[in-house]
Amino acid sequence: MTDRDALNNPVTGADEQALAQYAQALREFHCYRDDPVATITGALERRPDFVMGHVLHGWLHALGTEPEGMRAATGIIAEAERLRPNRREQAHCAAIKAFAGGRWREASRRLEDLTIDYPLDALALQAGHLTDFYRGDARMLRDRPARALAQWEEGAPGFHAVLAMHAFGLEEAGSYRQAELQGKRALEADAEDSWAHHAVVHVMEMEGRGREGIDWIRGREPYWARDNFFAVHNWWHLALMHLDQGDVEEVLALFDGPIHGERSTIALDLVDASALLWRLKLRGVDAGARWSTLAELWDQVGEPGQYSFNDFHAMMAWVGAGDEERAGRWQAAQSLGEPDTTGDHADISRNVGEPLLSALSAFAKGDYARVIALLREVRPIAHQFGGSHAQRDLIDLTLLEAARRNGDRPLARALTAERMAVKPTSLFNQALEREMTA
Repeated sequence: MTDRDALNNPVTGADEQALAQYAQALREFHCYRDDPVATITGALERRPDFVMGHVLHGWLHALGTEPEGMRAATGIIAEAERLRPNRREQAHCAAIKAFAGGRWREASRRLEDLTIDYPLDALALQAGHLTDFYRGDARMLRDRPARALAQWEEGAPGFHAVLAMHAFGLEEAGSYRQAELQGKRALEADAEDSWAHHAVVHVMEMEGRGREGIDWIRGREPYWARDNFFAVHNWWHLALMHLDQGDVEEVLALFDGPIHGERSTIALDLVDASALLWRLKLRGVDAGARWSTLAELWDQVGEPGQYSFNDFHAMMAWVGAGDEERAGRWQAAQSLGEPDTTGDHADISRNVGEPLLSALSAFAKGDYARVIALLREVRPIAHQFGGSHAQRDLIDLTLLEAARRNGDRPLARALTAERMAVKPTSLFNQALEREMTA
């Protein structure tokens, strides 16, 4: 038996073999590859009283943001709490219960306090980082890992993951040069770290370095595209860069292949599929039956009202497939629920989710004036429902296209100038500017 892990964090119910399996599962989670659930399940079969094994198992279920995963996490943590967890483990259990209960602000604060006391707890850092991402909290995305980094030694297990988290946080905070350097430093420490790869790709996306980004992503494909449950999102980023180049045929090939070809029912994968088809729709590309197959998969994810970011992307599928019944139900769900029963999401659904889903419905009906009114109102606070700047750019693109279709040339010209000021090297933005000045 041992009461400390490799980084001297206190643990309960562990032996050396269980800790080795925990370390392996944690690295798999850091790199978003292989099967950390299977790995940690093996550790728990050997040591069912290993509390941090249950904690990692719980986070792996909860952080997928799907209702079934939340329910599973709640049950897992109930088992962990029967095992007399230590102070650190109790803090993890409380954070998981808050997250699974929809109280993500509380979960974020509990994890913040946990990593202040235990800065070498890489699991707490990663769970907190993802919670910040889901809440659209750019400052904490940057500052949470930055606070801990000073306590980490180069080469320590998980050091690459803390660098990768810091890189992504820097990117979301607009510090692109530092973000790219930190992301590549993480990849030097572990070339298979998909979050580090993803952080660098975000920098290239935000700076409009499309051709360079395509070459870089393709050149690193062996590291991120195999045995990796973050692969679909990285393929999605590649498709965005091809779309900026105007290569619609390649975008459709990527959608039909690695993005949607395996018909994943994981919500995070379906988000990417919806977001890509909607971008094509905005450009007037007929996606055909792709909308129907996507809608069928969204139908397996669960009911609306759990997380507006997912609901927004499900709504794209209902609208694209012409499913008015589900579109109406998802839209109505955004204004239902009480804060004490649905956690943080009730206010977010009403203030952000409802106008965004209504705008998609209005766009499908050709009511572009309503789209403009809704999106101009919600755009400044849309970060509250989570996602990255690159993902939320879909809101701006929808507003811009609504302005063009509504004949509101002054607004379209202003929005184009706004995009050019941020990303002047984007070929798509340059084409818009030429249209606006013609």
